[in-house]
Amino acid sequence: MRALLQRVTRASVAVAGEEIAAIERGLLVLLGIAREDRDAQAERLAERTLRARLFPDAAEPQRRPMNQSVQDVGGSLLVVSQFTLVADTRRGNRPSFGPAAPPEIALPLYECYVRALRAGGATVAEGRFGADMAVALVNDGPVTILLET
Repeated sequence: MRALLQRVTRASVAVAGEEIAAIERGLLVLLGIAREDRDAQAERLAERTLRARLFPDAAEPQRRPMNQSVQDVGGSLLVVSQFTLVADTRRGNRPSFGPAAPPEIALPLYECYVRALRAGGATVAEGRFGADMAVALVNDGPVTILLET
């Protein structure tokens, strides 16, 4: 399982031209789920997401540019499923999506991840699983971190 975290000042997702979710300061999380992933990995990745210190310390922003978590700064998370994150790109010019979990496996794990974030006290907005989405963001920093289980 992979979570690509992007620190944002704003992020939104639209389906068929209609905005369905948006956040202000926080993290845009692009979540890729592989065939072998299980609930324990989703829960652990959610914990790591919430604890990731990617925001500057307000008291010492120059000295500690990444010292606070999304919850420390009162931020939100926007979670978007993205099976392309687990693509195999080792050969050829076309990625193979064989490693990606099929929807019947991926959807429950996506939901497990989101539940674990909320159980940790986070404010979470979501994209629409399996939909063709337009994601807009203002990357802050820019800061982009890949977490893997």
